[in-house]
Amino acid sequence: MQRRDFIAAAAALCGMPAQVVQASRLTERKLDRIGIQLYSVRDAAQKDFEGTLAGLASYGYRTIELLDSVGNFGKSAAQIRPMLDRHGLRAPSTHAASKFITTDFEANLDRAKTIGHEYVIIAGFSGEESKTLDDYRAWADRFNRAGEIARKTGVWIGFHNHAGDFALKDGQVPYDVLMDRVDPAIVRMQLDVGNLASHGADPLEYLRRYGNRYWSFHIKDIAKPPAKGFAELGQGALDFKRILASIERIEQKHIFVEQENYELSSMEHARRNFDYLSKLDF
Repeated sequence: MQRRDFIAAAAALCGMPAQVVQASRLTERKLDRIGIQLYSVRDAAQKDFEGTLAGLASYGYRTIELLDSVGNFGKSAAQIRPMLDRHGLRAPSTHAASKFITTDFEANLDRAKTIGHEYVIIAGFSGEESKTLDDYRAWADRFNRAGEIARKTGVWIGFHNHAGDFALKDGQVPYDVLMDRVDPAIVRMQLDVGNLASHGADPLEYLRRYGNRYWSFHIKDIAKPPAKGFAELGQGALDFKRILASIERIEQKHIFVEQENYELSSMEHARRNFDYLSKLDF
């Protein structure tokens, strides 16, 4: 029985219009693939890179977003790929410094392909790189040029937002200027919902505006006011049921847990974050 026929049959049994059943429990889902940004367990990865991967795999994570921006804790691409394979993990994405696309770009792409990256996400801009709206326009143009080259190798270039990207400059939101200029046909963006919300912006509003532009996400919670900073998933202020439900074609996209500060050990937070997110209906 096809899904639409099942919904219609269920509606008839319940005495409700099919569209009501469509919007009810029948459509609630759970994530079938959860990843983690390695920055979340950076202290553990620095001490024991492969042991950290093994621990994350034992919790249920299947995808890892690496940190090319810090040299992957001294591990080469040739070292990392077999480690991932040994623990049943994939690294479809990495965070990279902006110089990834401005210096030795083709060699950097080769390294990304060796590890198995499908996405190289520029992790953010320094203050010197993002002083003006024209800086953001120039970066959009660089992303477009890099994206065109990267697509020939099967890799997507993207950008990861920080709170500062939403601070007004000359009456405009720099992030919006960047989004308006980047070509979505060759550049795919990553939305960090925690960074966005920490500036006071609404992740749901950005999902409404640019939802089809986002192909990966950092799922990060922010502390409940009056506290500041970030929190373990489900302990903070964000409504992840609504956020996840608002992500178009979520089954095709990458969801990465990220937690920046810890009260417990970073690995224990990673375990608890997976447990929370894997059980969440949306």
